[in-house]
Amino acid sequence: MNNIKYLLFSRFKIIVLPIVAATLSIFLLMVRMKLTYSFYFLFLVWNLFLAIVPFAISTYMTSLSQLNKFGALIGFGIWLLFVPNAPYIITDLFHLKNSSHDILWLDVLVVSSFALTGVLLFFLSLLDIELIMKRYWQRKTISFLMLPLFFVISFGMYLGRYLRFNSWEVLQHPLTIFNDIWSILAHPNQHLSAWTFTISFGIFLGIGYWLFKSIRNAN
Repeated sequence: MNNIKYLLFSRFKIIVLPIVAATLSIFLLMVRMKLTYSFYFLFLVWNLFLAIVPFAISTYMTSLSQLNKFGALIGFGIWLLFVPNAPYIITDLFHLKNSSHDILWLDVLVVSSFALTGVLLFFLSLLDIELIMKRYWQRKTISFLMLPLFFVISFGMYLGRYLRFNSWEVLQHPLTIFNDIWSILAHPNQHLSAWTFTISFGIFLGIGYWLFKSIRNAN
């Protein structure tokens, strides 16, 4: 009960941000469906739900005042499985190539709104994880851990977009995922697109998060 009160009152201003962004995204999608009688972009709602999952996990972990290091590691592992789903929505911009020229502007608004909501959820969730890290590690250690984290998340985005793996398939098909990951790591020359994608999005997410934190701290 105390955790619920904390979520409702102490974090209301934070939680309301993605709620407003998600509401706008769904509203724009409904406008598109009304105008076109098409449900083509309805999958964005499912992707948005998956983007909410890591934010919900990190929010819950933050509310636990007695979270020990072992529990934090377990929670972090689960969070890490799902967090690539948040910035992953950026790659849904690829679907704009299937849009009609007449409604291209609306499709840009729809997909961009979902993508920005996903990025917002990612940044807010990462702030929570960084806050939890501060309970157990010093600032230098956290900085050392945060840098590769962006590239790990970007690599997860690649696995989802191009190899079509879902978060839960780590439990369903662990050997298949391990073999594909090992192939990419062991033969980088044969998987240049994977490395280019991972490095580019890792830099993008890292700089974006730094800018987000800078603006937040300035305010």
